[in-house]
Amino acid sequence: MIYVIRHGQTDLNKERKMQGRMGLPLNEYGVKQAERVREELKHITFDAVFSSPQERAIQTSEIVTGQKAVVDDRLDVYDLGEADRVPIKELKMDGFLPDGAVYKGVEDPNDFVQRVFGFMKELEDRFSKKEMNILLSGHRCTTGCMGAYFEGIPKDRNLLKLSSDTGFYETYQFK
Repeated sequence: MIYVIRHGQTDLNKERKMQGRMGLPLNEYGVKQAERVREELKHITFDAVFSSPQERAIQTSEIVTGQKAVVDDRLDVYDLGEADRVPIKELKMDGFLPDGAVYKGVEDPNDFVQRVFGFMKELEDRFSKKEMNILLSGHRCTTGCMGAYFEGIPKDRNLLKLSSDTGFYETYQFK
């Protein structure tokens, strides 16, 4: 079984600001969210734990599993460029993403999907024939993209709607 968890709350989540690669560690509530998930999943033995390189994702995975996470850069948060830390209500959008014409350094969405799907394909090739429990810790964008790997990319291409809320998880299985 694949457990895809979105990191717990940080102060930037609480303040309703965009949080990318300049993100913060978990706040007290975020730690409690991870502890709640740990309690929910205490009957699961995880054979592998992978995380985004962002501290908040690593913290969440390690609180939930009690194991050191293998960090993989392909699970890193979508690069928001200059939109990082902008209050959500002030953000100039292009659909469901920050407008790359307004904010320099915004990651190309196709490149983002390719890197996350590349990780998922490698994981599937390596582990799909084994009975294993794998935890993947990431962000709204990465967990939504992982969901799209299993369920398909939505027609409107909005991967975010496949993500869970902060401190929650979804489960999937390789075919």
